[in-house]
Amino acid sequence: MRELLEQVLGVLAHEPVALARIVDRTGAGPRETGAAMAVTADGRVIGSLSGGCVESSIVDTAGVVLRDGVASIERFAAADELAVGLPCGGEIEVFVERLDRTALPLLHALSTALRAGQAVAYATTLESAPDRALLYADRVEPRRGLGRDAGPPRGEAAVAREPAPDRQLVYLGRIAPWRALDKDVAALLGTGRNGLIGGQDGTPAVTARPRTFVQVFRSPARLILAGANDYTRALTVAAGRLGYHVTVVDARETFTTPARFPAADAVVVDWPHRYLDTEFRAGRIDDRTVVCVLTHDPKFDVPALVTAVRLPVAFVGALGSRRAHDDRTRRLREAGLTDAETARIRSPLGLDLGAHTPDETAISILAQILADRAGATGHPLDTLDGPIHRP
Repeated sequence: MRELLEQVLGVLAHEPVALARIVDRTGAGPRETGAAMAVTADGRVIGSLSGGCVESSIVDTAGVVLRDGVASIERFAAADELAVGLPCGGEIEVFVERLDRTALPLLHALSTALRAGQAVAYATTLESAPDRALLYADRVEPRRGLGRDAGPPRGEAAVAREPAPDRQLVYLGRIAPWRALDKDVAALLGTGRNGLIGGQDGTPAVTARPRTFVQVFRSPARLILAGANDYTRALTVAAGRLGYHVTVVDARETFTTPARFPAADAVVVDWPHRYLDTEFRAGRIDDRTVVCVLTHDPKFDVPALVTAVRLPVAFVGALGSRRAHDDRTRRLREAGLTDAETARIRSPLGLDLGAHTPDETAISILAQILADRAGATGHPLDTLDGPIHRP
């Protein structure tokens, strides 16, 4: 959507457009979720969804949506001789909605955020008459004269701001459903990935929490794994499913190869502490970054941990037994770390799940990272009171 936003804004100043986006994808597909195509009233097409597989069908749907103003959902599976479909064999779900001048304030705000390099999520309820919202990663100043109860400015749709924890929610139209969905949007924004939220079938929450597509404009949160071993390989697979951009770094060239870690986004041959320092100085480490040291070798893990705990990262963990932890803690103090600094290190790393294999251990580690990120206990839900999904 980013690549066609300015063109859509130019058209919307004069006439409505139909915006089609891939909101869900299963299996192989030509493009990722969030890929967009716009269609004007005279049939002009901006952008692409699939490189030609389904565009003609979407153009027809867009004409109906433009005429009737009712949004539509189209689903495409593997192609056969009788139906339009995807030759790659996957499945996609495409949401087609009508945009007019009332969408301009929100889309201009999105354009401004993107030009400023600001992390932002664009949320759309997948309904016949969709609601739309922006959720920023950073606080923004309220627009003067507009608030929760303010009426729309002359010639524009209402743009109100509703606070979320440490963030600011900007939405069009009615306050609902964003009070019920903003925590879910914020969770996706935190990891930097698109997703579908709400719409759980068979629960009373469907009305208050409609099915919603959240398109996130932000780089994914990073997981940096120091050490090239079987536990690292298992973590690259599992963490990738959670939306992390995973880097494996180790100074041993023989073990640190892309072939050994095909699920990693990057495989780097370097000393971990030197790599961390270089990435921080380049501005590629932030307060969402997770660092896990899995080397089991003091000459690697001690310098890496000394560097990591002094960076503004979200989480630092170190794998090993309690005996290894005690020995490592002694070495870290000898290297100059204070008690407060060593306390930042989650070690032994992982929750008590009875994990033994690398795959089981990866789940144990990621469970602790998720609990730490959410400020959750990590206790069994049946031993706790109150709502499962807490504010």
